[in-house]
Amino acid sequence: MSSDTILEMRNITKTFPGVVALDTVNIGVARGEIHALVGENGAGKSTLMKVLSGVYPHGSYEGQIFYNGEEKSFRGVADSEREGIIIIHQELALVPLLSIAENIFLGNERARRGIIDWRETSRRTRELLAKVGLTEHPETRVTDLGLGKQQLVEIAKALSKEVKLLILDEPTSSLNERDSDALLDLLMEFRERGISSILISHKLNEVSKVADTITVLRDGSTVSTLDCRRNAVSEDHIIRDMVGRSLSDRYPPRDPKIGDTVFEVRNWTVHHPVHSERKVVDDVCLTVRRGEVVGIAGLMGAGRTELAMSLFGRSYGVNISGEALIGGKPADLSTVRRAVAAGLAYATEDRKTYGLILEDTIRRNVPLANLEAIASRSVVDERREAEVAEEYRRKINIKCSSIAQETINLSGGNQQKVVLSKWLFADPDILILDEPTRGIDVGAKFEIYTIIRDLAAAGKAIVMISSEMPELLGVTDRLYVMNEGRMVGELPTAEATQERIMSMIIKSAG
Repeated sequence: MSSDTILEMRNITKTFPGVVALDTVNIGVARGEIHALVGENGAGKSTLMKVLSGVYPHGSYEGQIFYNGEEKSFRGVADSEREGIIIIHQELALVPLLSIAENIFLGNERARRGIIDWRETSRRTRELLAKVGLTEHPETRVTDLGLGKQQLVEIAKALSKEVKLLILDEPTSSLNERDSDALLDLLMEFRERGISSILISHKLNEVSKVADTITVLRDGSTVSTLDCRRNAVSEDHIIRDMVGRSLSDRYPPRDPKIGDTVFEVRNWTVHHPVHSERKVVDDVCLTVRRGEVVGIAGLMGAGRTELAMSLFGRSYGVNISGEALIGGKPADLSTVRRAVAAGLAYATEDRKTYGLILEDTIRRNVPLANLEAIASRSVVDERREAEVAEEYRRKINIKCSSIAQETINLSGGNQQKVVLSKWLFADPDILILDEPTRGIDVGAKFEIYTIIRDLAAAGKAIVMISSEMPELLGVTDRLYVMNEGRMVGELPTAEATQERIMSMIIKSAG
């Protein structure tokens, strides 16, 4: 092991019942480098980092971990943190109603004789926040911060533990472009200070921007290690290693056959559920035709999700006004049950909280939106339930050990397929897909795009919300642009560019 190497993991093998998650994986991280770990969902990236950080303790896996030249046997997260190895998971581990200072030092309190020294806690918090570029008061509650700033609080917390190796699992998956850039800039600053980072990300443009080295995993094995400092590494090269084939076209070809208007929204206005004087959706109008994929572009906070949720059974907002028509007739969307009965489906952006029952099986999740179809006299027919789940497992290629597998143990891409299966079984006329590929690798994205294409070809009307403009440009037929709760532009996708969309947003803000 070289003196320039801070971490080496040798022949790491980790198995779960019926599944080999990691198969003799090897990875080495140099001091003061940004090392990207990429691969498809289910490739083993997060599992490998959980082995490293002690979430999966020594003895539950095979292989060796060398850190600073010594073999380590971490029995838990506390062991790895004492060595300066800090992991920040995709789901942030902050307590929303506690202050920034309380979160940073939770479990690591600044105390004298068992009594917390709040003055020292506040002073140290200010120092740490300054290092990550935050100026918020230490007593600010975490719930009052945006996601980007919450991510920086997590990093400040890592710095409080004298981090030497920082692991970030999909840190920008929920951030807008500005916050993502700020986070990546911070990683490059850490590199200058000699702090090593392992970055897990599906955003290959970000990986290419900051990574010194890239390790690619596929099906639980190390495929390649790419040195970005010697030669520029193209996204196509990374994708080829990730999926085992070239994705020459990131989006499946389409031959749209667009019919009559099937969904129309007129003068839709929604007020904030707590601050009822504030409009979050303001006089929005839109139409969607049969066989059409309509995109809604906009920055985070533009009101896109609020619009979608308010349409779907008034799941968000108060003082909602306006009219929704399905098939030219007024539709009753006043409750979720009525919205589903009217032919509307909504695949939420937060699949783990609102889209799935994570602790339940694929078999139980798939029929959830249409239980009447598998029930007799209000009792679920378990044989029919299994048949439906198995049918959709095959139809949209859900990768799992069986339909008895709990959805919490599926990769993000396969969880999203279960969400889509749930709504496809309900057989809606209109599907609203909110960030359908968030946190999903390029191979799984292509599969989701193909499902969207096939649904449109079958005559479904689709509304797609996405923060990734290239995705909207590659998948949709027509685009609306939303900003500050209002529709500020509409154009055929064939005439759209990222620059034109941003111009619409900027002009509307002015």
